[in-house]
Amino acid sequence: MPSATPELISPRSSRVLAARRLAKRNFRGKERLFLAEGPQAVREAAGHGDTLVELFATVEAAERHADIIGAARAAGARVHLASEQVITDISTTVTPQGLVGVCRFLDTPFARILAARPRLVAVLAHVRDPGNAGTVLRCADAAGAEAVVLTDASVDLYNPKAVRASVGSLFHLPVAVGVPVAEAVAGLRGAGVRILAADGAGTDDLDEELDKGTMGGPTAWVFGNEAWGLPEETRALADAVVRVPIHGRAESLNLATAAAVCLYASARAQRALGGCRSVTAS
Repeated sequence: MPSATPELISPRSSRVLAARRLAKRNFRGKERLFLAEGPQAVREAAGHGDTLVELFATVEAAERHADIIGAARAAGARVHLASEQVITDISTTVTPQGLVGVCRFLDTPFARILAARPRLVAVLAHVRDPGNAGTVLRCADAAGAEAVVLTDASVDLYNPKAVRASVGSLFHLPVAVGVPVAEAVAGLRGAGVRILAADGAGTDDLDEELDKGTMGGPTAWVFGNEAWGLPEETRALADAVVRVPIHGRAESLNLATAAAVCLYASARAQRALGGCRSVTAS
């Protein structure tokens, strides 16, 4: 049982200041560390090898989540009991949940992803909103994708909003970052993966693709910017440009919703051929 007295009570502590700086991208890149907030993210980090370096927790949160504290210590992380004010200063959320972890970067080299011969991949090209990036990562994880690739024109994977929006999925599957979109497409195609660009103005219809039976093989979906979609030069790199059909009166789908539809369509087609991984079946 943790002590009833926080050991870190000053927001000016060197440990607190070092953690707080990780809210900024340049410091994250320099230290190759990022913040994971809340019980779900910290629990996943603690179970991911030596990813969790340090954990700040209020006394109340430490008592409520004693299992997470134990897992963090078992993983070799330094655990600090901190005052509410310290957690508020480190946290990037309006209502902190009492747990903030400092984690090592965990992106995967693109070459390693290709070597694994993935069958379902999400490529985020020109995605600028961190919440959308994290949500697409979560959708890819749920659909059974083997990897996610963020191109060099996309948002920082370790932005606190992206980490929160992934709801722990950041720790579940390989993610490559900073890959030029042309390099990503060429590498995946060379690994035998079909490239589909998701675009509302696409010439091919997702329902028709499913009906034709063309989606059972290895597939990478390329998703574009939230406001203006994919530029012509990126669409030209794809084997097909596919639109999600709108059967009702909605003007369009947002990025994360469209990504979920596309990824699950591929997952269903691949599962019918015994190709896509399934967490529930393993």
